[in-house]
Amino acid sequence: MSSPASTRSIETDARALFDAAVRRVQADRLIRDGNPETWAPRSLTSYATVAGVGMGKAAMAMAGVLEEEHPGLVETGTVVVPEGYPSHYPDRLPTPSQIRVLEGGHPFPTEGSVRAGRRLLEQARSLGADDLLLVLVSGGGTALSTVPAETLDLADLKTTYHELMTAGVPIRPANAVRKHLTAVGGGQLARAAPPADVGALVVSDVVGDELDTIASGPTVPDPSTYQDAMQVLYRNGLWHDVPASVRDHLAAGARGSRPETPAAGAECFEGTRTSLIGTNETALEAARAAAEDRGYTVRSVESGVEGEARAVGEAHVRTMLRGPVEEPTCWLWGGETTVTVSGDGTGGRNQEVALGAALALEGHDGSAVLLSGGTDGIDGPTDAAGAWAGPATAQRARSSGFDPQAHLADNDAYPLLDAIGHLLRPGPTHTNVMDVHVGLVRPTEG
Repeated sequence: MSSPASTRSIETDARALFDAAVRRVQADRLIRDGNPETWAPRSLTSYATVAGVGMGKAAMAMAGVLEEEHPGLVETGTVVVPEGYPSHYPDRLPTPSQIRVLEGGHPFPTEGSVRAGRRLLEQARSLGADDLLLVLVSGGGTALSTVPAETLDLADLKTTYHELMTAGVPIRPANAVRKHLTAVGGGQLARAAPPADVGALVVSDVVGDELDTIASGPTVPDPSTYQDAMQVLYRNGLWHDVPASVRDHLAAGARGSRPETPAAGAECFEGTRTSLIGTNETALEAARAAAEDRGYTVRSVESGVEGEARAVGEAHVRTMLRGPVEEPTCWLWGGETTVTVSGDGTGGRNQEVALGAALALEGHDGSAVLLSGGTDGIDGPTDAAGAWAGPATAQRARSSGFDPQAHLADNDAYPLLDAIGHLLRPGPTHTNVMDVHVGLVRPTEG
C-alpha cells in the first residue's frame, strides 16, 4: 500500500486512479495478456499470409505490439488512426514496421478516412483461401475508415454525422444510420474477405460492449436495417435535416433496392472469429485496485453510465455526499454520457460532467473531488480528456470572471475549467474504453 491518503492532495489521488485505469487498457497490456490461440478460426501459424488491418484510436498501438509479440506473423497491412496520432505516439510502445499507418478524420470523416477505408477493403479482397485478415478494432473506427456508399459522397456523410452528434443521439442508433451509409461497418469488411478467414481483436468503447456497435461492427453480423436507420432519423427529428441524397439512399434500401448489410447467418461469417480483449470494466477494476492501494474504501464500481453529462455529474455528487464518511472513500463509474448541444461554446461531455459536479459540490465543507475523463485522452473538440471539480471550483471560477451556470448553458465548459487549471490533459492515450469517473471523499477533520 502507498502512503496514507491524508498525506496527498485528493486531486492527486483522483488523477492517479484515472491513470491506472488508462494504463491497464493500453495495447501492450491487452495483447500480451491475451491468448493468441483464440484470435482466429484456426492456429495463426497455419496461414500462408496474415494481413493486419485496423481502425480506431488504439489501432497503431495494437499493430505495433502485435508485431513485437509475434515477429514475422504479419507480412503486410494497414491501420488508420486519427490525424496527429502518430506524432503523439508513446516511446514505450513499439512502432509498427510491417503494417502501414494512415491518418483519417475523427469524429467526422475526411478524404484520408475514405482513402484508408478503401485500402482496408482492397486488402481484404486481395487474400486467398489460406490467408487470414487480422482486424484490430477500437473506438473511432467508424469515422476513420469511412467509404461512402454508392450515390453518396463525403459531404453527405459529414453533414449526417454532425446532425447525429449535435442532437445527442446515442452511439448504437447513430451507428445504425452510419452503417447503412458506408461500406466498411455493419459486417461489410468481413463480407469482403472470403475466401480468407477473418480474426478480429476488439477494444470496446460502447456501453454493453456490443460488438456490432464498436466501430460499427466491421466483422460481425448487423442486426439493424435500412428501415431502422430511417426510424432513428425520424425519432430524433433529423429526417429533414440530413441531405436529400441520404434520405433517398435509405429509402431505396428500405424498399429492397439496395443490398442489406450482412445479418446473422450470412455465409461470410463462417470463417470469422471476433474476440473482445478490452472493456470499460477492465479499466475500472484497475482503478479499484489503485484506490485500495492508496488507502480508500471503494464503495461502488459501476459501468454502463449514460445520460446527459451535466445531470450525471450532479447525480454522482449526490451519491458521494449522501451520508457522512468515516474513512477515505471512493466511487467509480464508467460509461459514456451525451451532450445535447444548445449553445456554441467549447467543451466536451467529461468537462460538462465536471462542471455539473462543481455546482453540486459547492457548499460542501469537506474534502471531495469528482474527476471525469475520456480514456482516449480526448474530450470533444479540445486538447483535454476531461476535468475535475471540488467544493471550491464554482467559486474559484466566479472569482476569475466566469459564471458556471452560463457556461453550462452555452456548452462552454472548456475556457472556464482551463482558466482555473482544472482540465485533465494526458494527450492521446492510444486506447479507448469510454470514460472513467472517479469520486473521492475524505472525512471532515475536527
